Formats: sequence, structure tokens, C-alpha cells
Amino acid sequence: MAARLNLFADAVTAEFGKHLVAAGKVLAASTLPAATGELVKLRASQINGCGFCVDMHSKDAAHAGESAERLHLVAAWREATVFTEAERAALELAEQGTRIADAAGGVTDEAWAQAAKYYDEEQLAALVCTISLINAFNRGNVMVQQPAGDYRPGRFA
Repeated sequence: MAARLNLFADAVTAEFGKHLVAAGKVLAASTLPAATGELVKLRASQINGCGFCVDMHSKDAAHAGESAERLHLVAAWREATVFTEAERAALELAEQGTRIADAAGGVTDEAWAQAAKYYDEEQLAALVCTISLINAFNRGNVMVQQPAGDYRPGRFA
């Protein structure tokens, strides 16, 4: 399977992608735990059906030491016992933030309050930006049918 558009060769998408990757580096330097960021990116990518990003973030998380058990259970996080309450709050925020079009009110006050119990203002900002950024990556990759399976950890570092 080939992508409809080569995002890495086209001048416009390559330049745009460079700025998105730079935004991701800002978020990686925040105080949001890296594992939480990867779990959030993985869950949003699963919801959006972005195979490329599911491949990338599961491999990057595993490379950083995340357990296979937790990675396999991200899709069923509500029933899984392997996530902390803080991670659950972040995953809920990611789901509601990703499914804005599906929910009349967007992110609920309850979901926000739960996340605010575990994350300070900088971390909440990083969560919001991480969710926004991964949704942008997901949408572009899904539109062009970016193939999954060949990603190597650290490729965009």
C-alpha cells in the first residue's frame, strides 16, 4: 500500500510537518510524564484509526520502557487495572478531546476536573496540546492513507 501523497517529499507538507515535529519537541520538554504523553497519543490514534501513529507511538513507548501489557490494554483502559488514576484521567481527557464532534458539549467539566486533580497547569496545557497535536497528525495520515508497520523508534527525534 502506498500513501496517496508523499508527506515527506512534498515541499508544503514537509515544511508543515517540520513545524508539527518542533511543537512535539516543546511538549516532550514539558513536565508531563513522557509515558502519559505516549499513552494519550496511542489512544487518540486508535480512536482515529491512524495505523501509522498507532505503530509509531506503540513502538516509541516500548522503546522507552513501557510494558507490552499496558500498551495492549490502552484500547480497553477503563477495564484494565494497569493504569494509575492520573493516567486514567489523561486517557479520558484524550478520548473526549478526540471525540469532540461526537459529544454535544465537548470535554465535560467532570473530565477536566478529574485531570486537574492529578496534573498542574503546565501539565494540563501539555495534555491539551498533545491531544490537539496528535489529532492533527492522525487526520493528515488518515487522509493520505499513510502506511503503517515500518516505523523505527526515534525516526523523528
